[in-house]
Amino acid sequence: MEKIFKLKENNTNVRTEIIAGITTFLTMAYIIAVNPDILSGAGMPKGALVTATCLTAGLTTIFMGFYANLPFGLASGMGLNAFFTFGVVIGLGVSWQVALTAVFVEGIIFIILSLTNLREAVVNTIPLNLKYAVTAGIGLFISFIGFVNSGIVIKNDSTMVSMGNFTAPTVIVAAIGIVIIVVLEKKNVKGALLWGIATSTIVAWVYAYINPEVAAYYKIFLPEGIFKYESVAPIAFKLDFSVFLDQSKIWSFAVVVFTFLFVDFFDTVGTLVGVASKANMLDENGTVPRAGKALLVDAIGTTVGSVVGVSAVTVYVESSAGVAEGGRTGLTALTTGILFLLAMFLSPLFIAIPACATAPALIIVGFFMIENISKIKFDDFTEGVPAFLTIILMPLTYSIGDGLTVGILSYVIINFIVNVFSKKDEKKNISPIMYGLAVIFIIKLVVAGIG
Repeated sequence: MEKIFKLKENNTNVRTEIIAGITTFLTMAYIIAVNPDILSGAGMPKGALVTATCLTAGLTTIFMGFYANLPFGLASGMGLNAFFTFGVVIGLGVSWQVALTAVFVEGIIFIILSLTNLREAVVNTIPLNLKYAVTAGIGLFISFIGFVNSGIVIKNDSTMVSMGNFTAPTVIVAAIGIVIIVVLEKKNVKGALLWGIATSTIVAWVYAYINPEVAAYYKIFLPEGIFKYESVAPIAFKLDFSVFLDQSKIWSFAVVVFTFLFVDFFDTVGTLVGVASKANMLDENGTVPRAGKALLVDAIGTTVGSVVGVSAVTVYVESSAGVAEGGRTGLTALTTGILFLLAMFLSPLFIAIPACATAPALIIVGFFMIENISKIKFDDFTEGVPAFLTIILMPLTYSIGDGLTVGILSYVIINFIVNVFSKKDEKKNISPIMYGLAVIFIIKLVVAGIG
C-alpha cells in the first residue's frame, strides 16, 4: 500500500483511507438509484442501468486511485444524465443509441484535450460568468425534474405548470425526504442524500404494502428480492453512428456533443479544484497535483461508460466528504470503487426505488449547484444578461443545450455590438472559438427554423 499510494508522504494511513473511501461511497451512492431512474426515461431498461452505473463508477474510480493516486470518486454526472434523457432523447427525438454515440464522441474529444495543451485553451475560452451560469442553470433544471417527479409541480393546460396535490403519497414521500436531507446536512451527517432517499423509499414501500393498488397507480412497488445481477447486454455496445450519414441531423448532433463536452469538462475542472482546495492539496500555483491524469481518467471513464451504456462520467464533488475524513490518496478511491462494484448485485432494491424517493436528492442537488450564482457579475450587463438567459432558459425550455446555446450566442452578439461602440482600451476580448461557436449556433437555429 505504501509503495503504490505513498501513504506516509501524504500523512495518512490505511485505516484513515478506507474510512474515507466508505464515506465517499455513502455520499455518492444515491447515484445508483437516481441515474437509472433518469436514464430509464430515455427508454433504457432500469435493471441494466443499475449494473452499468455501478460498473462504470466502480472501474473508473478504481482507475483514478491507481493511475492518478487521488481520493476522488467518479460516476455518471448529474445534469449530464438529465440532458441525455430530456434534452437529447426526448427533446430532439433521437434514439438513446445515438445519444450514447454523442457521449462516446465527446469522450474521445475529452481524451484528446486531456493529452494536449488544448485543455488550457478551452478552459480559458468560455467566460467565467457563463461557467457559473451553466452550473446554476443545470441546478434549476435538475430541481425542476425533482419537483415534477414528486408531483409537487404538475402540468396545467391553463398556466403551463401549477402546484400539485399535497395529499398525494408521492408528494408526502418527497417532502419527508427533503426534510430529512436538510436536517442531516445541517448536522453534517455523512451521506445525507443517501439517507434521505433510503428513508423516503422505506416510507413508499410501507405504503405499497398497506395499499398496493393505489401505490401502483403512483408507480410505487415493493422490491422483488434483494440479491440479483442484471446484465448490461441490453444497453452495452449499442452505439449508433448512422447519424453521421444524415446531414439534417449532423448540426444538432454537433451541438449535443459540444454541450456534453462543455458541461463535463468544466464540471470536472471545477470539482477537482474545489475538492483539492478543501484537502489543502493545491500546489504553490494553485493547481491540482496530477490534474492532467485526473482529467484523462474522467475522459476515459466517459468513453468507456458510453460503450457500457451510461451518460458522461465526471468527478463527484461528494468526494469532499471523504477528503474531510482524511482521505488523501488513491486508496480512498480504490475503496469507493470496490463498494460500487459490490452494489451491482443488489439491483432489485435499486430498481424498486420510486421516482418520488429520488426526487428529494434531485431538488437538493439543484440547491447545491445554484450556489455559484452569487459569483456572477450581474452589475455588468454584458456579462449578466447572457448568464441570466442561460440560467432561466435551461428549466423553462426543459433543455440544457438550448439554454447554453442562447447564453453563448447572446454573449457574443451583445459584446460584439458593445465593442463596436467602445474605445479601444475598453473593448472586451472575445475568443475566436466563441465567435465560431456563435456561427455554428446561428446555423443550427436557422436550420431548425426552416425545418
